[in-house]
Parts: sequence; structure tokens; C-alpha cells
Amino acid sequence: MDNNQENSIKDNDSPVVCNKRYGRNKLETFDWLSDVPAVGTKQCNLVEVQFKNTRKGYYLNSLNLDLSKGDMVAVESNPGHDIGEVTLTGPLVICQMKKVGFKTDQEIKRVYRKAKETDLQKWQEAKSLEHSTMLRARKIAEDLNLNMKIGDVEYQGDGAKAIFYYIADDRVDFRQLIKVLADAFKVRIEMKQIGARQEAGRIGGIGPCGRQLCCSAWMSSFISVSTSAARYQDISLNPQKLAGQCAKLKCCINYEIDAYVEGTKRMPSREIVLQTIDGDYYHFKSDIFKREITYSTSKEVPANLVTISALRAFEVISMNKRGTKPQALDNSTPQKEERKEFSDVVGQDSLTRFDKGAKKRGNKNGKYRKSNNYHSKDKPKNGTKE
Repeated sequence: MDNNQENSIKDNDSPVVCNKRYGRNKLETFDWLSDVPAVGTKQCNLVEVQFKNTRKGYYLNSLNLDLSKGDMVAVESNPGHDIGEVTLTGPLVICQMKKVGFKTDQEIKRVYRKAKETDLQKWQEAKSLEHSTMLRARKIAEDLNLNMKIGDVEYQGDGAKAIFYYIADDRVDFRQLIKVLADAFKVRIEMKQIGARQEAGRIGGIGPCGRQLCCSAWMSSFISVSTSAARYQDISLNPQKLAGQCAKLKCCINYEIDAYVEGTKRMPSREIVLQTIDGDYYHFKSDIFKREITYSTSKEVPANLVTISALRAFEVISMNKRGTKPQALDNSTPQKEERKEFSDVVGQDSLTRFDKGAKKRGNKNGKYRKSNNYHSKDKPKNGTKE
């Protein structure tokens, strides 16, 4: 890539160049075979090209161009051509195609050339129209009384086509909308429906945890989240706290659910009542990772709370099954801490050494002073004694 192309890329605000300006993103694939000579000699004419945000494609390098990661290329599209960034080359491209479920019978489009200065300029001009096009398209959809939200617009590299990403709860008949949009923008229109989580991943933002949204940082697939996962983790079922910026349940609720499910198997059932001579104890709360359980003497309110280990709970349960009751739920006796007095660790005397040897002596006026704290003016004159 020459200097002119590199300067043009630096001026672009599109996430396509995130590897150069914003660091690594969730679509970046680490080429761990790049420094292996034996594998690097194998010929692979397939390359992975990334476009705006989360869109990727796989193309055939039929002209055997010398492509490397980060090169801007012009690839085949329908119609015209598109501009994207090469994100992966070599044998790992085939592995990525299998990972994303790329069909083998699907036609693979070609790489035309490395992007020229004129290609990049035209691409920049098309990108600058995306925001204004999105706002105008929202107004048109509102005038047509369509229950949908246009979340993003992506222009093709040559400006011949525009992809409109929209969100809708129900099925939408946008045939009239396509005609109006094509008439207004003079480009070929393509509509793609996405979910609320996909929209949050495309737009990005900061979550309530203070970090970048997981859907825009590293998540590429979305697993359904249920409220049962929150119940397993004793999370408050407050909709405002459980919902993310996409108005759906937070994806991070699923992160630790497997650990909680495995930890719950090693804990006694919450329905079991522990019987002691002092009274009955009911489950109040559990700490899965510490394997500690807190019991209360009342079902409704926390009263006389006692925290014991899961091992002690199993012991009490086995005793109750045998028909015996322990004296107390917690059988541990408090240990008295031994009070250690001050010890001379640095080899010096005690801090109160001046107070211990103080002796009081009287003077002529009947006053007393310490014998080791008088000044030179208090000394007797002419060798007389006090």
C-alpha cells in the first residue's frame, strides 16, 4: 500500500479501518500460522475481507495478487464493486469459512484489484452520505406509517447500492418504501432485518459496568438469555437492572450460569428445614463459591441468622434423618484471641522508660520536681547540697 492510500485510510472514520486506528475488534482473526514456514509455502487463493461494522466476506484471489493483512481491495459485487479491508490470508481462511458455515456450493466472488486512489476517494464520498441518508430514510418510513426503525445505512464502495438495516417486531411490507428510497437516493436498495442485539453491536456504546458493550467488542453470536439464569445467581429480578441498552436481558447473565449450576449440585436443597433443639431453621441465602449457607428462624423475615458451611448443613440433615437433633446449628466454639503485649523488636528500650525511673524530690519552697529533668539554673551554687 502506498503512502497516498494510507493517508486516505487514516482520514476515514469507518470501523473498517479499526485495526489501524482503534486496535483489535471482535471480527479480527489472529493468524497463528503466519510465522510457520512449512504452512506458509502452501498456496491458498482465498482471502477474508471485512467491510463496515460486522459484515465480512470471502473472495477468490484469481489474479494471484500479493495481498497481506490490512490491504484495501476492490472486490466483486452485484452490481459494481465494493471496497473492503483484507483481514486474513492463507490456510486459515478455509477454517474460518467452515466455522461460519459457508456453503461449498455457493459461488465465491473475486478480488478485482488493490484499491486505487480514485477508488478510495469515491468510497469516502459514499461513506459521508450514510448518516444523512439514514435520517432521511427514517422520515420516509414514518410518513408511510411503517412500524420499523432504520438503524444503520451502508453504502457500497462504488456508491451504486445502499444496504438499509432495520428493526421491526412484526412482518413489514416495505415494497413501497423501496420504491420511494430508490427514487430519492438514485441507488439500488437492499433491506436487511436485524435484531436489537445486532443493532447494539453495530452502534456500540458503554454498558452499566463502565466498559465497552460485549456485543460490539468481542461477541459474534448471541445466545438466548432467560430469567431462570438470574434466579440461579440470586440476582434481583428488576427489569431495569436486568435489561441492557438493547432493552433485552443482558448477555453477561449467561457468563457464570454454568458455574452456579455446578455449584448448586454440591449444596443442600433450599426446601429442607434444619431441626435443632433450639428450633427450626429455614434457608435464607447461599454463597455458592464459598459453600456457605445462611439460615433464619423465620420464613418471612431474617431473624437469628446463622451462617454455616455446606458440610455442616449435610451433617445436620443426616442427623435429622436419624431422628436426632443437634443442640445448636453452628457447633463451632469461638476461639479466644491471645493478646500479645508490646515486644522490643528493634532492640531499644520501652517507650515509657523515662516514666518508670522518675523520682520526686522536695526543694526549699516545698515543691517537687523530677531529679532527672532539672535545668542548669536549678543546680545548687557554691557546692552546697539541696
